[in-house]
Amino acid sequence: MATSTPSKPVTTLDEATVRFCGDSGDGMQLAGTQFTNTSALLGNDVATFPDFPAEIRAPRGTKAGVSGFQIHFSSNEIFTPGDTVDALVAMNPAALATNLSDLRAGGILLVNKDAFEKKGLEQAGYASDPTEGDGLEKYKLHSVEMTKLTRLAVEGFGLSVKEADRCRNFFAMGLVFWLYDRSLDPTLRFIEQKFGKRPEVAKANTSALKAGYHYGETVEAINTQYHVGPAKLPSGTYRNIMGNTALAWGLLAAAQRSGKRLFLGAYPITPASDVLHELSKHKNFDVLTFQAEDEIAAVTATIGAAFAGEMAVTASSGPGIALKGEALGLAVMTELPMVVINVQRGGPSTGLPTKTEQSDLFQAMYGRNGECPMPILAASSPGDCFDVAQEAWRIAVRFMTPVMILSDGYLANGSEPWRIPDLSELPSVDVEHPGPSLNGDEFMPYDRDERLARPWAIPGTPGLMHRLGGLEKQDGTGNVCYDPDNHEQMCKTRAQKVANVADDVPLQELDGPDSGDLLVLSWGGTYGACATAVHQTQGAGKKVSHCHLRYLNPFPKNFEKILRSFDKVMIPELNLGQLSVMVRSEFLIDTIGLTKVQGKPFSVAEIVDKINEVLG
Repeated sequence: MATSTPSKPVTTLDEATVRFCGDSGDGMQLAGTQFTNTSALLGNDVATFPDFPAEIRAPRGTKAGVSGFQIHFSSNEIFTPGDTVDALVAMNPAALATNLSDLRAGGILLVNKDAFEKKGLEQAGYASDPTEGDGLEKYKLHSVEMTKLTRLAVEGFGLSVKEADRCRNFFAMGLVFWLYDRSLDPTLRFIEQKFGKRPEVAKANTSALKAGYHYGETVEAINTQYHVGPAKLPSGTYRNIMGNTALAWGLLAAAQRSGKRLFLGAYPITPASDVLHELSKHKNFDVLTFQAEDEIAAVTATIGAAFAGEMAVTASSGPGIALKGEALGLAVMTELPMVVINVQRGGPSTGLPTKTEQSDLFQAMYGRNGECPMPILAASSPGDCFDVAQEAWRIAVRFMTPVMILSDGYLANGSEPWRIPDLSELPSVDVEHPGPSLNGDEFMPYDRDERLARPWAIPGTPGLMHRLGGLEKQDGTGNVCYDPDNHEQMCKTRAQKVANVADDVPLQELDGPDSGDLLVLSWGGTYGACATAVHQTQGAGKKVSHCHLRYLNPFPKNFEKILRSFDKVMIPELNLGQLSVMVRSEFLIDTIGLTKVQGKPFSVAEIVDKINEVLG
């Protein structure tokens, strides 16, 4: 159904931010995803932030069970899901209580009036109905009987009351789709695909969606519609993509470009599980996914796959990476190419499973026993996960070493428009295996090339028999060796091999002048907020530049020169200062930290305020 000609005034905006929030069973993630996909199809630049409840089955109507999905859509290029919300949809009192503080003054507040009854108000901590007093006068409040109107819309389809109420999210979607001049067509197609096998449910959801849309058209209280036009993005074919999906596809691309079967050994864990879920769909690309009984089995199976000559990957989150620690030491010792993915979440221990953090940098650097270095890369956006996956595999093969990728919950579950690359744009990964040794020469499994990489011999190749294991190797022969001088030599060789990666990666780029008063240094998912904040302060005449690291171990070769070109270095991190410690230790340069461990990403305003404070 195409949108009809509006009978109400239309206000054109450059950008807007919408948040759907309600109980975990209210379908807010689905509502947000559909609004996101529709906006991406319209040509907007989009950035999203899904917010899942920490408790899987929190009591209905409580603050602990609130689920949210925020969408920032724009006619210009954007990098964050928005600092404040322009329109908030609250399906119950608990959702209002936990999300209202993020709605800007003058913003649109849509609440499901039917949910504001005594029990729900008490669960949310309200002594009285906030929609009937004076506490919300600074917002454009619209109390809508969503439950009642949804039940009326789905009458005649044979649904129970409980099933009818599940359609409320589609009513809310329809209303917000009208408010921001979105077409219903993509969501109508989704309903047919998703619920086609249950015609009564498909018809009910369709009816609820259209009812919400027509309510916006006809109700007098909502007197303005808003329009955000397409963004001017580089030409190409785009799709909306989430970080975990991009990681999986990047691994697929790397496997195809290197002519290797992709093996993933993993154990389900939030927020990394979707890498396993996505790759399990692609057996047609010669992908083998192994859901192991635990993290240790997952990583040791992955080591076996690497030994067998496959593209070997294991994926987890911080707690799982901790369990994999000893086996990762085995991978370093045997010098086999692997990709290790850590989709970070709040810690320690079980911590905040559904919230974001980037506090596993120390774990990636130092979280294994002995001298056990590993190259470390970090993705900067959901789309960048695709490129980082391929780069990690390239480094792993060229240097015969496991490589760790750091993502995080914000990147994993967030999404953005992603330009689908042409096959010719994808890098090739050249893989070499030594051929048979037929003349009786002894095979030297730890003979090294100019990068200090050892040969990747495929088991069963005539003449290339060799021993692998966790005991120290004799240099060259690979035999078990307890000689102290050899052990020190091998430790230094493995460390130098990782250090040599710096000769094989691009120089660090800088956004802004080559020198100045302040360098904002970031890594991982803080890229968007830092880049936007620096651009704002540059526009205000401040001598500020932005440096965002992809390569965390080793650092790029020109990194120290960049650091020393600025009077001050500020490092925003979603931890308590781990990169700051590494920079101070490596270069003896003081840093100014901006840290946050609240399970939420930085807002642009937080970084702008800190920049002004530092320069003030």
